[in-house]
Amino acid sequence: MESIKLQKYVAVCGLMSRRAAEREIELGNFEVNGVTATLGIRVDPQNDAVTYKGKPLTAANDRKVYIMLNKPKGVVTTMNDEKGRRTVADVVDIGVRVYPVGRLDLNSEGLLLMTNDGELTNAITHPSGEIKKTYAVTLKGKVENEELDRLRAVRMLDGEKIAPFELELISRNEQSSVVRFTLSEGKNREIRRICETVGVYITKLKRISLGPLRLGDLKTGEYRELNSTELRALKNAVKRGKETK
Repeated sequence: MESIKLQKYVAVCGLMSRRAAEREIELGNFEVNGVTATLGIRVDPQNDAVTYKGKPLTAANDRKVYIMLNKPKGVVTTMNDEKGRRTVADVVDIGVRVYPVGRLDLNSEGLLLMTNDGELTNAITHPSGEIKKTYAVTLKGKVENEELDRLRAVRMLDGEKIAPFELELISRNEQSSVVRFTLSEGKNREIRRICETVGVYITKLKRISLGPLRLGDLKTGEYRELNSTELRALKNAVKRGKETK
């Protein structure tokens, strides 16, 4: 490989996007052959030793990447779309290909995990995984207690049994009601279909947690890598799910 700009090499390795790498270079967090790197420096991946905050840069093929994205409404949870719509692959630019874990439909938003770790993806998305997913759902109008009880009582969708779920009222007024759904499975458009069954209308659906992961204050359209504590907690949750089977 010929020499390339450091920020491009960092992106190719999957550590972060080029733009993020440029900021980190300016902060003096990269070294090339033991010397603090400056913006515009070029590196030879075959011969130059690159470190970030003292740690050697690892090639993307050897490095597992775990990204938390706050998916915007109107973005498709696929890597490409035959209709030309914007996809999560268009939003997440880190120089390495990562794939969505599970789905959020076109009109839903919130926490979406993306990774190149196929084993973890399978463990989370497998029906036996029981990784709970929590959603903040805004409903049109003031939803009365009777309607909430009818929502909680839904056990079949289109003739198919669904797993029990939790439903908690957060707030309500004459214009809207906010409820929290917690699911242990992820059937296609499950929450929307539950609400349609009872005749209540969803105006906003946002996933706010996935297992131990919390969306927090991550802004719409932004993404970041999981920290070591989050990743460890997620893997432990998956492991516990397997052990209970």
